[in-house]
Amino acid sequence: MKTIEDVCNANKLIEAFHNAQKGCIWKESVQRYECNLLLNTYDLQKSVREGHYSQREFYEFKINERGKCRDIKSMYISDRVLQRSLCDNIITPAIEPYLIYDNGASLKDKGVDFTRTRLEHHLHSYFRENGSNDGFVLLIDFSKYFDNIQHEKLYEMLCDRVPDKEVRKLLKNILEGFKIDVSYLSDEDYQNCMNVVFNSLEYSKLDRSMMIGEKMMPKSVGIGSQISQSAGIYYPGRMDNYCKIVKGIKYYGRYMDDTYIISSDKEYLLKLLNDITDICNDLGIFINKKKTQIVKLSHGFKFLKIHYILTDSGKVLKKLDSGTFTREKRKIKKFRKKYESGEMLYEDIVHSYLGWRGSVKKFKANTRTLHEVDRMFLELFPEYIEENKKERKIYYEDSGRKRKSIKNDPGF
Repeated sequence: MKTIEDVCNANKLIEAFHNAQKGCIWKESVQRYECNLLLNTYDLQKSVREGHYSQREFYEFKINERGKCRDIKSMYISDRVLQRSLCDNIITPAIEPYLIYDNGASLKDKGVDFTRTRLEHHLHSYFRENGSNDGFVLLIDFSKYFDNIQHEKLYEMLCDRVPDKEVRKLLKNILEGFKIDVSYLSDEDYQNCMNVVFNSLEYSKLDRSMMIGEKMMPKSVGIGSQISQSAGIYYPGRMDNYCKIVKGIKYYGRYMDDTYIISSDKEYLLKLLNDITDICNDLGIFINKKKTQIVKLSHGFKFLKIHYILTDSGKVLKKLDSGTFTREKRKIKKFRKKYESGEMLYEDIVHSYLGWRGSVKKFKANTRTLHEVDRMFLELFPEYIEENKKERKIYYEDSGRKRKSIKNDPGF
């Protein structure tokens, strides 16, 4: 049985720091922590062993991700290190055996690409089994998923997998730090706050002088911590098991709060949605009725920003959302201005664009749109053509004919 020593062991904490610093080693706070790594590790270890550890308040900010505003709760590096050690050494190994294979988020060797590949595999398998593309897909989305995960229910679920009392105590301590101050609510509203959708974005707009600590709401795990990611993949486990084990559904997959279920029977999916709604109501999470829908496979549907169509020949067409290219065009224009003002280096701009291009070029249905973005990039950054003019020439395919588009090879 794993104990608290598997979390606060000095070697584990140092390893957790090296993992936690990836992607943010440039931050001053991370560099300061590393300068006194052994001393900071000792202090963190001592506070956990003696029961004095207390998670500090979050640094909250907003980001705009693919046109969607998100409220982020960033933690101090010491808190991130402890959560990393806790999740890597205790939580993840404890819950992973109880997760279905088609739960594709925040696990080793899984992720967005894994889930997209599984969905494509399920579509091909469905066609082979039924011999046609006649069928439906149920798409389920949750409203403010992370904002409405309830602490007590999450704690009970994790305690079933984590027997050590000291680890449970630490886990409860961490969840306490996520509580929301709702002192502005009336007594009646406070009694019912666990039964209504909480929106952290709207909450962040409220006057902070009303937050006096009299009424605390034990739900929401925010976005930005590892314990939140672990909660996100494990919390709706009852829904996963009900669909995959109890109902024996083969064509099912979930990525955090996005779920798909494929079936030839629309009525069956409607009844299944009612059962899933009951499970989610018991967990305190809310199904987004606007985004939850049943769609014909032949008509196409969007999942994880990709538009899928199962054709009558069994081929799966995949097309990126047009907003992906619109946002990149806007970004290129901003990059040009920042380059001219000296805010960005030319090499960083090229690396950014080529990285984005590499992620989208595999979607052949968007080839023509991608070439339009290429042309804009080359018009705004003719320096790139000069650098690569000795390379091979580029040709674009247009209705089966090869048409020379740019004299000098841009290196794409």
